Amino acid sequence: MTITAAPCVNDGCLMVRGKVVLTHVPTNIILSPGISGAAFLGSTSPISTSRHVFTLGILEGYKHLCLYRFKIWWMIPGYGKSGSEIPLETQLLLLEIKEESIVEDDDSSGPPTPTTFYVLFLPVLDGDFRTSLQGTPANELQFCAESGDANVQNSQILEPVFISSGDNPFELIKNSIKILEKHKGTFRHIENKKIPAHLDWFGWCTWDAFYTEVNPQDIKEGLQSFSDGGCSPRYLIIDDGWQDTVNEFHKEGEPLIEGTQFATRLVDIKENSKFKSLESEAGCNNLHEFISMIKGKYGLKYVYVWHALTGYWGGVLPSSETMKKYNPKIVYPIQSPGNIGNLRDIIPDSLEKYGVGIIDPQKIFDFYNDLHSYLSSNGIDGVKVDAQNLIETLGSGFGGRVSLTRRYQQALEQSTSRNFKDNNLICCMSHNSDSIYSWKTSAVARASEDFMPREPTFQTLHIASVAFNSLLLGEIVVPDWDMFHSKHDTAEFHGIARAIGGCAVYVSDKPGNHDFEILRKLVLPDGSVLRAKHAGRPTRDCLFRDPVMDGKSLLKIWNLNKLSGVVGVFNCQGAGSWPLKQTIKDMPSTPLVISGNVSPCDVEFIEDVAGENWNGDFAVYAFNSGSLSRLPMNGNIKVTLATLKCETFTISPIRVLGEGVHFAPIGLLDMYNSGGAVESIDENMKNSSELIKIKVRGCGRFGAYTSLKPRSCMVDMEEEEFIYNSENGLLTLDLTGDCNFRDIEFIY
Repeated sequence: MTITAAPCVNDGCLMVRGKVVLTHVPTNIILSPGISGAAFLGSTSPISTSRHVFTLGILEGYKHLCLYRFKIWWMIPGYGKSGSEIPLETQLLLLEIKEESIVEDDDSSGPPTPTTFYVLFLPVLDGDFRTSLQGTPANELQFCAESGDANVQNSQILEPVFISSGDNPFELIKNSIKILEKHKGTFRHIENKKIPAHLDWFGWCTWDAFYTEVNPQDIKEGLQSFSDGGCSPRYLIIDDGWQDTVNEFHKEGEPLIEGTQFATRLVDIKENSKFKSLESEAGCNNLHEFISMIKGKYGLKYVYVWHALTGYWGGVLPSSETMKKYNPKIVYPIQSPGNIGNLRDIIPDSLEKYGVGIIDPQKIFDFYNDLHSYLSSNGIDGVKVDAQNLIETLGSGFGGRVSLTRRYQQALEQSTSRNFKDNNLICCMSHNSDSIYSWKTSAVARASEDFMPREPTFQTLHIASVAFNSLLLGEIVVPDWDMFHSKHDTAEFHGIARAIGGCAVYVSDKPGNHDFEILRKLVLPDGSVLRAKHAGRPTRDCLFRDPVMDGKSLLKIWNLNKLSGVVGVFNCQGAGSWPLKQTIKDMPSTPLVISGNVSPCDVEFIEDVAGENWNGDFAVYAFNSGSLSRLPMNGNIKVTLATLKCETFTISPIRVLGEGVHFAPIGLLDMYNSGGAVESIDENMKNSSELIKIKVRGCGRFGAYTSLKPRSCMVDMEEEEFIYNSENGLLTLDLTGDCNFRDIEFIY
């Protein structure tokens, strides 16, 4: 039998690389070959309808990872070995398949060695229909295709489920998204987008500090508090609470009716009274003066404000004189069975009763453009746009959920591109494929449910869900890990995650409630951060293990810097339970201590940054313990962590330079992502001496591994003292002064 990589259906079985992936494939399933060995699975029905559920076949016997929406807004990971363990609203399914390698040499002896490959299912958009995967108790794998409008129907759907395979799961997902980008033409890969500049600077968001009570004086006090501690944010997000809104269902003096708060509607595109005629203590008279003042006084480079995709949670007020020109009307959400089949959410449930003031899709660009141009004229640099998935429930009468989502997303992207520099848009509450596969320019999106400082059992779930969700989201946007509190029991846990996440680093501290020791491990004195190159994702050996509830697995997250790799290790066990899973009734009274191994091979593609003089070994520096080890690619270090504890490892390829000097730059040893400070390395000979030149960004304690002690060290052409530990090869020196780029030379 000829074994091919391309999927095919033979005798009722879906085959990939000669392995049976699905059995009992129905005859109405259509496989359409794609490019690069991929394919689409589709189906036909005898009836035309707006919602189809088709069975693809029986799935059994393979470990799988899925990303599914547990509620309308957000995805989380799920794990299992059969179709029955695949939840409703699954938007990515990855299978791990073991096979025996084929012996090509007739003279070879011994048993075949097992190898692993991966099969990826991506339910996507097909015309006006959106697709998700789901399982049944009989281990059937099904796909659900729905338009969200009873008048938008079909009887066949030919390209709803993309299937591909590969030896590297990260390359597989990346290449699949790139194939879909070209084939579908409705979105772009992250490599083809402009990345907002705020990501490289420390930020502050007002949400958890003030919630909707935010006002100019609070903001000023918060910025002053950071300044007093010597760690000023360079971008600010003024979250919900600045807009002019009304709750028609709440009578003054009467208690609030639960749920009506989400029916609050936008009255005007301009700010509310808190931000107008500002009191003299705030030092200005209007929004423009306030933004100008805080930028000038506190060194802010960017100020963003929040709004919902529909304007506000309950949309806009149709009777408002300002809003009438956008032809708004009240419509009532219709939730799909997938939305209500997992975990219901109070916001759409409430709006089913109270309605949403939705703007005419023909006028939605005008609304965004008016809003954003007004904000821009007042010094605002960008927007965080929330509650995006609500649009999927409003498609009836507008051509369906996919069509309406795309019109709103296109209008939003066009307006932000027109009114703000640097593509300054953050998408939020947007984990449906309708949005994900409609993002052509959107380059940043929140990657999980909110950081919730008052919910101790949510902290580990937050870290794990972002890491796994980034497998998909990280190919289309820069995942935003959300704000956190620097002064919190889990501050280091969250801080290290963001340091290696390749994401924005921002907090939501209340004024005076900071841990500057934590912040200084994340933020350089000039307010910049050492952001890694990619989205932080689970290491390959973690992909099919539950790091929250299996009681034995650590979560490892990998990333790359310009010249090194980084791995963060987290113990997420024993501190929470996934939604829709049986809750751990008896949480351990003492931390659950778990051991695991960290290896250079945990960092995918590390050879790409190793350089031509790499000898195959690595210097591995542990941040918290301060230990330095030398390891081969497949070597490992044991790490033992209690619940909610973590460690980060900088993994730097060792280069053989000149006269046998083995050298590897580590970076700034007191920063969580030490290697993010190293920009370049070079070598040359001068007067019979070997010179190693390193360009570093930042200041503080710099470290490197070297097999020999240098004769001298120069920093910006001036000789500098250093300390050398001959036992482990660690060289350290202090970089004093400002945070500009520094040129370091080691002379041997």
